Amino acid sequence: MRGSPFLVSGVFLLSLLLSNAGLAQEKSRPVQLSLFNPIQIFPETDSVGGVRLSLLYGVNQDVIGVDLGLVGVTRGDGTGISWNLVGMVEGDFSGWQHGGVCVAKGRFVGLQSSFVNNAFDGEGIQLGLVNVTDNFKGLQVALVNVTAGMEGLQIGLINIIKNKEKLPVLPLVNWSF
Repeated sequence: MRGSPFLVSGVFLLSLLLSNAGLAQEKSRPVQLSLFNPIQIFPETDSVGGVRLSLLYGVNQDVIGVDLGLVGVTRGDGTGISWNLVGMVEGDFSGWQHGGVCVAKGRFVGLQSSFVNNAFDGEGIQLGLVNVTDNFKGLQVALVNVTAGMEGLQIGLINIIKNKEKLPVLPLVNWSF
């Protein structure tokens, strides 16, 4: 049992190294501050592994960590917490995306909470006024929920599951399992 703390520490450090392996191939910066692109500390081709603060408009390749600002654009993938008035991830996103408009053009896993949520393929929870996905697995809560394929529950004024054979449009609650 004396070696257990060392084993746990080793596994933890290894998992940290492997989780940032995708950032190792490109330049990763611990902090990014941008007024608007291209007026930012580091170029948009660099990734951020830490904190990005976009005062007006910031762009980076990948963002792992905390992403705060008015408009934050991630050209690749994002992981962590993204709180932007407009947050757009052109790749996959895992974590919590919050703001006025949240977009994940790739796979989304986690929580999206904003006025308008949009994800290509999602799993988790969407909370907003309008939720739109191609495929979703989990819970959508909004005034209007729209998805092509669904494995889960929609709660809202208008709920649409396009690929559902019977009753694809329902008020208040819709589901597909």
